[in-house]
Amino acid sequence: MDFQVVVLAGGTSKKLLPLVSKEVPKALLPVANRPVLSYVLEQLELSNLKDLIVVVEGEDAAIQVGGWISNAYVDRLHVEVAAVHEDVGTAGALRAIAHHLTANDILVVSGDLVFDVPPGALAAAHRKHNAVVTTMLCPAPVSGPTESGSSGGKDKIKKPRRYNIIGLDPSKQFLLHIATGAEVEKDIRIQKSILRAVGQMEIRADLMDAHMYAFKRSVLQEVLDEKDEFQSLKEDVLPYLVRSQLKSELLFNGVPQAEESGNEKVGSQNNQAVVSQIMANASTPSFHELSSGNSGSTHVRRIHKCCAYIASKSSYCQRLNSIQAFSDINRDVIGDASRLSGYSFSAHNNIIHPSAQLGSRTTVGPHCMLWEGSQMGDKCSVKRSVIGRHCRIGSNVKVVNSVVMNHVTIGDGCSIQGSVICSNAQLQERAVLKDCQVGAGFVVTAGSEHKGESLARK
Repeated sequence: MDFQVVVLAGGTSKKLLPLVSKEVPKALLPVANRPVLSYVLEQLELSNLKDLIVVVEGEDAAIQVGGWISNAYVDRLHVEVAAVHEDVGTAGALRAIAHHLTANDILVVSGDLVFDVPPGALAAAHRKHNAVVTTMLCPAPVSGPTESGSSGGKDKIKKPRRYNIIGLDPSKQFLLHIATGAEVEKDIRIQKSILRAVGQMEIRADLMDAHMYAFKRSVLQEVLDEKDEFQSLKEDVLPYLVRSQLKSELLFNGVPQAEESGNEKVGSQNNQAVVSQIMANASTPSFHELSSGNSGSTHVRRIHKCCAYIASKSSYCQRLNSIQAFSDINRDVIGDASRLSGYSFSAHNNIIHPSAQLGSRTTVGPHCMLWEGSQMGDKCSVKRSVIGRHCRIGSNVKVVNSVVMNHVTIGDGCSIQGSVICSNAQLQERAVLKDCQVGAGFVVTAGSEHKGESLARK
């Protein structure tokens, strides 16, 4: 398809402290005991998109991510890892590697995306419409009641969040309006030129910009060069392209143009079939073609197309861009979205590694994972939780709705609910945690109780 793929893998995002660290960059955060980046790379591989540039913020993080990719995907993917400065933003990251971009079209994917929508389907839709940008839109996920805390017990109701305000044409193929960030809460303002051209527009608040885009390279590079103040693809570049699509303000061939003030989900085995179907479908003239020439006039507008590929409601698509999302995604991937995990679940709907050891009268419930080399004492209970490698857990320990990473030590009588425990942490006997995050190597003292706290070494 002559697509070049760029995966924006981030670095050590402050929003994910204390989960991320110099030792564990964002791309290597575990989702069901696999690095989150592996979910993106797997989907790209299934769509036969194997020539990748993985962009990582920070030299040290890039070395770690590159080392993991080399070991995990040797002879499977051709990956170049590029380090960029921290906090440059997604648009800044693409500027920094612009000299590496040579293909006609560029597929940009966020490295924190956990999803089962074929990236090749987005690429095919982009080519079908000869668009300057095509964005993946997914059903907005539901999450717990807070952005920063971890979801707790059954009494907490998941609620849908408003991520974007999206305007679509009647065919649901063309993106006419998008509001992101703070703009979501403001009044919706639609350009008259768009409404005149399309006649009607469907406004949606139940869709999320998945941060997966196909760009025409020449236009993307032109925007990045001319708009050096743009930092974000989602909040700057995409809205700019959408609002300028009927009378472009882009410099086409050096001539400035003034700006006027459904798809079916398929399994991985059918990825190529979906791509072929999209490319084969004949496209009726869009409102872009219909409005490109004025009635009775020889003047032809310089226009471009912004398109959308909408994933089915049954698909899974969520970004790991907050602590809440980290907890939600881990539970989903060992729960209702277990098809993404890549593991075989037992008859009890859980995964217990053959090398793990359970004490007498210890129970590991459905939607749980207990991984390699971990040991649990007597009379323990694990519900809807992920426990990593080589953990040592004492007796009479309760773990509910939590993620415990690798090499964690938990003393007798501890209670852990709705929390994240990072690698090499230690919980001394009878410690109680609810809706907490414990950083790598931190020691929670015996008998202490914590609720809604972030505990990490200074």
